[in-house]
Amino acid sequence: MTTDPAMTTGPAMTTGPASDPERLRRWRMLLGAAAGEQFAQPSGADAGADAALAALYDRGDGAPERGGDGGRRRAGNLAASAPRVARWLGDIREHFPSTVVQVMQADAIERLNLTRLLLEPEMLAAVEPDVHLVGTLLSLTGVMPDATKDAARQVVRTVVDDLEKRVAQKTVAAVSGALNRATRIARPRHADIDWDRTIRANLRHYQPELRTVIPERLVGYGRRSTAVQRDVVLCVDQSGSMAASVVYSGVFAAVLASMRSLRTSLVVFDTAVVDLTDQLGDPVEVLFGTQLGGGTDINRALAYGQQLVTRPRDTIFVLISDLYEGGVREQMLRRVAELTAAGVQVITLLALSDEGAPAYDHDNAAALAALGVPAFACTPDAFPDLMAAAIERRDLMAFAARHTGRG
Repeated sequence: MTTDPAMTTGPAMTTGPASDPERLRRWRMLLGAAAGEQFAQPSGADAGADAALAALYDRGDGAPERGGDGGRRRAGNLAASAPRVARWLGDIREHFPSTVVQVMQADAIERLNLTRLLLEPEMLAAVEPDVHLVGTLLSLTGVMPDATKDAARQVVRTVVDDLEKRVAQKTVAAVSGALNRATRIARPRHADIDWDRTIRANLRHYQPELRTVIPERLVGYGRRSTAVQRDVVLCVDQSGSMAASVVYSGVFAAVLASMRSLRTSLVVFDTAVVDLTDQLGDPVEVLFGTQLGGGTDINRALAYGQQLVTRPRDTIFVLISDLYEGGVREQMLRRVAELTAAGVQVITLLALSDEGAPAYDHDNAAALAALGVPAFACTPDAFPDLMAAAIERRDLMAFAARHTGRG
């Protein structure tokens, strides 16, 4: 567990490892107790890091489980007692960078079933907040005791604030620029002339003797309109597998809702549909309004979303789902076809997260693609550019292929 590549992807020791103490040290930290007597026992700071790794990745008998990993550490025995886990959380923050800490926390929650300990305030005070932890906490809101709710809310607030700082400026800039480019004016001021489009529109007026274009028509950008120019509907699957996507969707929805030139709606669904649009002023409230888990009825969610579309040609409808439909598949596809036929820009994101494409229903993704609706995984960094492309009605299939590969 280190950011040094030699510890995670280093080759087998085939060329005199005894002559390279640093290499020996790294392999000892990677292999743990399975390293054997040929490796010196860790000392100093390494001893503390090794103990933290052993608590999570070594078995109760002191030896890592062996399997296809060649004996590397996996499946530990961190005892599920809050004091011990809290101390361990403090230890890993001392010995490892935050990115590694987040991986180890996720492993502890998944492998050792420590989810119930997150319901204790002292545990939440010790963890490193990240998107995946927020997703876990949101899935526990129904069973979370009152004593833990304030601590959980603070964890969520910390992550949301960080995400907003990361995405807000780029999102506002990309969307505003796209809206300006999409709103052309016939007699622009000099500062508002779109020279690229103006030149292309007047190429037939090229003067060879002057070696220049004499424009007869100027093409300009529209600027700073206060009217609502686009409607955006985010329809988000809140089944348990979509936890990270729900977190990012809530943050992006709040950022988009802050722009007066957009009318943004946020709908989350499982087998029921909940409209969270009136809570977009506070993304933390939005996230606590979700209910991770349950089944999936995309058709029902689309039926509700259709009611929100009042200006089809000016509407961008983003469905965020792994497409495992528990409702009526034929009606789901029919509703998508109706939306696109009316002029709505429909996009399906299999995930909105940093992890890439998840497991998803390939048949439904292919059926949507046949309707002209791209279905692909999108990273948070690419989402502002996606919205800009949709506003300008660019080829979203090409965008999907270029940025992430279609589903």
